[in-house]
Amino acid sequence: MSTKPPDEPSKQALRLERFLPYRLNVVGSFASRALGRIYGEHFGIGIPEWRVVAQLGEFGKLTSRDIGELAQMHKTKVSRAVTELEKRGLVSRSENRQDRRESFVELTSAGKRIYDQIVPLALGFEARWIEGIPAEELMTFERVLSTLTERGRHLAGTYREEDGS
Repeated sequence: MSTKPPDEPSKQALRLERFLPYRLNVVGSFASRALGRIYGEHFGIGIPEWRVVAQLGEFGKLTSRDIGELAQMHKTKVSRAVTELEKRGLVSRSENRQDRRESFVELTSAGKRIYDQIVPLALGFEARWIEGIPAEELMTFERVLSTLTERGRHLAGTYREEDGS
């Protein structure tokens, strides 16, 4: 509880352009918009659909809940993306016999072809983005980013101590 009077101005000022959470969000937004153009122009899919395709391409058959956790997407957004991809014949669903409330989602052959075409474009984008940054700086950045990710997970309340993820 604050002890200062309500009309006393704060001694600290928040400079948004220097506030790390804001800056990380801006950088992420630039990346999403640029990559979204690639996915949209070449394949007619949006960012949520690409995130689903990317998770399935990397991990294989998953539940929507798994996709949401891995991609940090709300379940509604995952559901809409999966439905859209299913309409386009890029994913298929199958029953989860252990839990009939959910189903497994996996890429169809058409979905795998799109994944295989997008991966080199995404990696090429990443290479252009980090071009000219010395390897040792990238290694330091990766370490710091991993630390911030773990701390963010913990602060967001999704950290599970029992398995360290």
